[in-house]
Amino acid sequence: MFKNPFSITGRIRRAEYFISVVMLIFLIGWIYMTLILFGAIPGSILALGLIPMVWFVIVQGVKRCHDLGKSGFFQLIPFYRIWMLFADGQIGNNVYGPNPKGITGNE
Repeated sequence: MFKNPFSITGRIRRAEYFISVVMLIFLIGWIYMTLILFGAIPGSILALGLIPMVWFVIVQGVKRCHDLGKSGFFQLIPFYRIWMLFADGQIGNNVYGPNPKGITGNE
């Protein structure tokens, strides 16, 4: 889990995608908002910290799209990110790599 978290190659399971969404939106987002509200860190420094967070969210979405057999651009469709939380990945290998669950489709 979380192998090469900033690389757009490969596929990830629903669980990893869900954990990354929850981790970033709720935990890190809450910490950032707390720091902004109390003025503990200047906003410009916080803005620099947002760059890797946004990249991480985009990359995790791309990998989840790959698991569904779609291009990473599909995550630009409204509400498609919600669909990615519930849809099953493609069984077996696809053009984006092997199945992260290890299911080959030959069983």
